[in-house]
Amino acid sequence: MVAEVIINRGAKKLNRTFDYNIPNELEDLILVGSKVIVPFGRGEKQEEAFVVKLKENSQFANKEIIKLEENLTNKQIELAKWMANRYFCNVSDCIKLMLTPGTRTKNKEKRIQDKIINTVYLKKDIEEIEFEIETEKLKSQKQIKALKFIKDNEGATIPEIEMFTDVSRAIVNTLIKNGYLELVEQKVERNPLLLKEYIKTEKLQLTEEQRIAYEKVENAIEENRYEQFLLYGVTGSRKN
Repeated sequence: MVAEVIINRGAKKLNRTFDYNIPNELEDLILVGSKVIVPFGRGEKQEEAFVVKLKENSQFANKEIIKLEENLTNKQIELAKWMANRYFCNVSDCIKLMLTPGTRTKNKEKRIQDKIINTVYLKKDIEEIEFEIETEKLKSQKQIKALKFIKDNEGATIPEIEMFTDVSRAIVNTLIKNGYLELVEQKVERNPLLLKEYIKTEKLQLTEEQRIAYEKVENAIEENRYEQFLLYGVTGSRKN
């Protein structure tokens, strides 16, 4: 089997197809819409390419596809061809619009990846902290302010604590050093399509602050008032 491919490059002279033989082990995997790696040019540099057509043979196919990366659908490829014809641009540029956001760059190290962040949690029991405040063992008002905020917002990051309490990073670090707080590493899944996956969940109970914010927005909608609303909330406070 032979694949007609479009090289993932912006040069106008490459806005055409090239034929490549499909290895036997990939014949059942490569489809119209597959993103593949092929040897290209005199130096046979490895380039990304998109399969736009499959055929049984070709007199021009003298090189072989190296590997398969991912697949698009046949409809996406057809749409890309239509867009290229309609707007006078390269097919490869239109195909890239069909790719998942964050995966379009050729350099895999620069694609969207999961991220590790440090979040802050109480290390001492809240009863012990409150006792130390009452007995004035803990006197710093800024430290107390930070601890009260973290009590209601465990899992916040240090920049968020700084923003909402107006205390410095040094204050938070002192509380960590003295055993009041601890840093916990959390993995953040950076899925660019996460918000497009709608999962049915149980109805959530709003907090008092959330209820007030919700009712203000709801009243504006019911009264046909066009207003802007700015929501404040740390990560995980369900602003969405």
